[in-house]
Amino acid sequence: MIAIVVVLLLALLAVGMHVGVAMGLSAIVILWLEGLPLQAVAQNAFRSVNSYALVAVPFFILAGELMMRGRIAEVLVDLIGAVVRVIRGGLALTVMLGCIFFAAVSGSSVASAAAIGRSSVSILASDGYPKHFSAALVAVGGTLGLMIPPSLSFILIGSMVGLPIDRLFVAGILPGVLEAILLAITSTAIARRRGYGTQLERPDWLAFRRSIGPALPAVLFPILIVGTIYAGIFTPTEVAAVAALYAALLCLVVYRTTTLAGVWQSCKSAARSSAMIYLVVVGGALLAYVLTRIGFADQLITAAKAVNMQPWMFLIAVNLFLLLLGMFVDGISLIVLTAPTLFQMAPQFGVDPIHMAVILTANVEIATLTPPIGLNLFVMSGIARIPVEQVARGVMPFYGIRLVALLLLTFVPWFSLALLR
Repeated sequence: MIAIVVVLLLALLAVGMHVGVAMGLSAIVILWLEGLPLQAVAQNAFRSVNSYALVAVPFFILAGELMMRGRIAEVLVDLIGAVVRVIRGGLALTVMLGCIFFAAVSGSSVASAAAIGRSSVSILASDGYPKHFSAALVAVGGTLGLMIPPSLSFILIGSMVGLPIDRLFVAGILPGVLEAILLAITSTAIARRRGYGTQLERPDWLAFRRSIGPALPAVLFPILIVGTIYAGIFTPTEVAAVAALYAALLCLVVYRTTTLAGVWQSCKSAARSSAMIYLVVVGGALLAYVLTRIGFADQLITAAKAVNMQPWMFLIAVNLFLLLLGMFVDGISLIVLTAPTLFQMAPQFGVDPIHMAVILTANVEIATLTPPIGLNLFVMSGIARIPVEQVARGVMPFYGIRLVALLLLTFVPWFSLALLR
């Protein structure tokens, strides 16, 4: 039955069927072959999306859509760049810091890349940075939106396996800081070694003071989101709605970069994106139910113990499997396909479920950069108007750093658990 599931799922994906539909149809076929009641389809489909936590998804997506229409990236680059550009490669570092900011407000890798990429690529090009490096820089920086809270990845994992989302958000802080530091150092080092861009002789404090006023409403954005969650004022779902409202106010009132018609277009786009995510969640829940009924995870645990698999061997096997699967499915599908089984197996090998959530999220980040499916590559290819192959080549130096970060997060649980003790 497991072989039938795998073959059928791969065949449906190969003919171009949406991954959520492919998983759901595979599950229904196995239910029928096993003689299980088909009423389980409706019951599990409803139960999988009947989650208060998942209500946050469309609101965070809407906030990301609205930020793409605002001048937020420009005002942040002006503010940070006035000081940071005193070093060679300072503009690259400025853009990476901007990516960190958007990661702290959007919760989405693609939204972060798209929001800052639209203006950053042209700004970098005017300072002598080649397009393939500029696109790669934003594509890699955008992945931080999956680790730095608030994170759609953690919301999805928490709702699927029953982990508290606020604790997952806390667990993502130090890993996000680690990844941000590594990427900031790498982007600056590459720019300096290759001679990209110019540098200021001294900080432009006048420009900095002029930029503070316009940038202040944007700078308050991550404080509003993260601060209210950790202060216990809002739940993650409530703060998602507040974030969408605040983003709309920035675009309509503060920066006046869009109209009500533009907000309506953002709402429609967010609704379509949310519907696709929910479809994947429904299909994945059905497939997880079927795999549980036929004892897939139990068989894997039995086989692993039969060969005396150690915890470190289990973690290496998980990472290799996730990296391979990430080449063929998008990040949401990667979570939905693997989370039910991984979180059933992890405690058997002494791996904390929250630590496993961080490991899974780090792999999803890498999947968004991995050809041929990597979504951030295609987003930045469209924004920079260059072939996706050029973006992928620009990402390669960063890819090694992402793997280093993955190893650190996998084998040093302190990064994931320190703030929870």
